[in-house]
Amino acid sequence: MNSNFSPIYPVIWQDGRVSLIDQTRLPEEYNRVLIGRSDDMAKAIKTMIVRGAPAIGVAAAYGMYLGAMEIDTNDRAKFLKHLEEVANLLRQTRPTAVNLFWAISRMLRTAYEETDSVENIKDTLLKTAKDIQSEDLATCQAIGDRGIEVLPSNPEKLRILTHCNAGALATAGYGTALGVIRSAWREDRLEKVYADETRPRLQGAKLTAWECVQENIPVTVITDNMAAHCMQQKMIDVVVVGADRIAANGDAANKIGTYSVAIAAKAHNIPFYVAAPFSTIDFELNNGGLIPIEQRDATEVFEINNSSICAKGAEFYTPAFDVTPAELITAIITEKGAIKPEELIKHKITVQ
Repeated sequence: MNSNFSPIYPVIWQDGRVSLIDQTRLPEEYNRVLIGRSDDMAKAIKTMIVRGAPAIGVAAAYGMYLGAMEIDTNDRAKFLKHLEEVANLLRQTRPTAVNLFWAISRMLRTAYEETDSVENIKDTLLKTAKDIQSEDLATCQAIGDRGIEVLPSNPEKLRILTHCNAGALATAGYGTALGVIRSAWREDRLEKVYADETRPRLQGAKLTAWECVQENIPVTVITDNMAAHCMQQKMIDVVVVGADRIAANGDAANKIGTYSVAIAAKAHNIPFYVAAPFSTIDFELNNGGLIPIEQRDATEVFEINNSSICAKGAEFYTPAFDVTPAELITAIITEKGAIKPEELIKHKITVQ
């Protein structure tokens, strides 16, 4: 058993402010930024200082509390009106990640249900944000354990391909897809991680590889267009990816390029798992075609490390996510267990 996991916490509540790992500077520089205002939190989410659906949810929850502390009134109705404005500011940052909206809704519900003074509402909001953070950490650890139960038993040690970063950096501190990989490493079931570089922002090369190196997990970075080749060469046993939103029918939105990996896995008869908290499932959307796809700035495509790599005058298409159809997904690994996409609707509940 490997037991060298050192927690990585991308979001920390510290002395009345939020400390974030600046993920735009990794792996060259480990730096934390302190956020003390709701508008600064919105900017941090928008610019991907903090990123990954669960981590965005945690950050947004603290952003709601910071916004609450900025409201200077003891009138409950006026306070709630201004808090709705804070919520709208945060909602506008990243349209695809459902955890953002879920966390904001939970914080608003907490405020409306608290019938005492404004000061008590603020205290309850901070407690709720901390609860969201601790619950996510426990959820991701459970996802890792559930993942171990369904990973192929042969070979004994697996070579797992993942796309983008769904690790500690993308959550409260353990990971969804990388949480499954961490658990596999802990149980001595992992031979190696193959990390797609994940154009255009290179989260696989920069972040997933960095996390693995911190914990001495064997990792090999490949370019996105090598994935099918590696499968053909029998270098990959299973694929595990994260998700930012999952529709009721099991279609899953994840970082752009995931759909291509799923097609390749299907062609090579390789299991393809999506690992995500149950709260990532949006039962309001019947299928993945209804998931809003964020469009990013074109500079993310034509620049790498501030250097242009494209001819001037070219046009650019910049979706941040794609949707993998349910029929390409072996199962969705949640804290409640692995669920076949077609059986999601049977598990529909109101997520508290």
